[in-house]
Amino acid sequence: MKRFFTEYLIDWKNRTHRKPLIVRGARQVGKTYTIEEFGNKYFDEVIIVNFEEIPEVKQFFQTNDVEQIVRNLEIYFGKKIPLSKTLLFLDEIQICPEAIITLRYFYEKIPSLHVIAAGSLLDHTLNDLQYSMPVGRVEFAYMYPLCFYEFLNAINEKLLVEFLKNYRIQQKIPQPIHNKLIELVRLYFFIGGMPEAVKVYAETKKLINTERIHESIIKSLEFDFAKYGTRSQQIIMTKLLKYIPKTAGQKFKYVNFDNSIRSDAIRKSLDLLRMSRIIHIIHNTKTTEIPLEYGVVEKVFKTLFLDIGLSNHILKLRLTDLQNMSLSNEGSLAEQFIGQELLCLPPYFIESNIYYWMREKRNSAAEIDYVIQSGNQIIPIEVKAGKTGTLKSLQIYVTEKKLKKAIRFNADLPSSVQVDTSIKINKRMEKVNFQLVSLPFYFVQEFDRFL
Repeated sequence: MKRFFTEYLIDWKNRTHRKPLIVRGARQVGKTYTIEEFGNKYFDEVIIVNFEEIPEVKQFFQTNDVEQIVRNLEIYFGKKIPLSKTLLFLDEIQICPEAIITLRYFYEKIPSLHVIAAGSLLDHTLNDLQYSMPVGRVEFAYMYPLCFYEFLNAINEKLLVEFLKNYRIQQKIPQPIHNKLIELVRLYFFIGGMPEAVKVYAETKKLINTERIHESIIKSLEFDFAKYGTRSQQIIMTKLLKYIPKTAGQKFKYVNFDNSIRSDAIRKSLDLLRMSRIIHIIHNTKTTEIPLEYGVVEKVFKTLFLDIGLSNHILKLRLTDLQNMSLSNEGSLAEQFIGQELLCLPPYFIESNIYYWMREKRNSAAEIDYVIQSGNQIIPIEVKAGKTGTLKSLQIYVTEKKLKKAIRFNADLPSSVQVDTSIKINKRMEKVNFQLVSLPFYFVQEFDRFL
């Protein structure tokens, strides 16, 4: 499967001032497959040290003498390692924290050797690392499930991807093509972006096989809880795993989750799920200017699940007769989809953060689904499951923040209109004037270009 992340790896390989790369991402999002495929295609030699499969090689990394490490690896694998033509891939590196420390010395002593490290539960190891982190001697990159474009490529709809990438917002999209794309977005809602699930569907076109993969992934995530949580935390995390898909798009309230559990215990379990990248925390931000992080309200947040397909599987949705399936949570699914797509956007060397805005005041409550930074602009994003919906919260936000542009994602054809109206805010009539760029769901990857 073609991953856009590979383009980033190619750029990393060719850079003059390259550092050892640590790839971070949840279990089974395709880190190992993508890195190995990249290595086999762009290097003469690939040395794969999987610390889970060959734990005995951990002994090599008890020293910081990286020249000796390379010699030991040559003997162990039975082949010479031409430094400038070799990729050394340290997989499941969280099992050998000492190897993380050696990355500094690979950078300083053997800069010509290309080194990539990855691991499914790596964030826990980095958080608890007892040794000095090689700050400034390594770089990070982040992987997520397949985005919608990658999904289309995988199911052999490459011409649609080409069409979307070359589309100009003034063009008219033929209704049959629009309908097909909306149907494929809905298909993605249920299959999701986990590579194995997409691969099985692409090969068999049987959704029952996709369900089996979803179930096995969920179970593997649950089994992992024992590796980084206490027994009581494992119980809470299992409950959260089943609860969070029900609340996509809603403010997380501890009391609504389980009022018999202390909020501090829930918070710690949420943090463990976040470090495992099973969930993403979407914080409320109050700022009127960039950076958005400056105005974050730590105690007010929403949760976003790792993958929309897994989320629906947890909700016990059976993948049959999708065309006629009527859902009570269409709005939540649309918001999960848009959030997941926003997280997948490059650049991959920056950990994606998205935010939302809400105001909880009697008679004047308002909420914006997502708030992002595009260049040096703040862009509010509204998500509507269908083709229509009210824009009162959006109008309040752009007026209060004095913004000129906003985006709405929905199921309709693209359009751009100048909104010119008046609304009542805090008992006063206020003038509202901004450009509303309305885009169908399948254009998330292009919205920045359109702006």
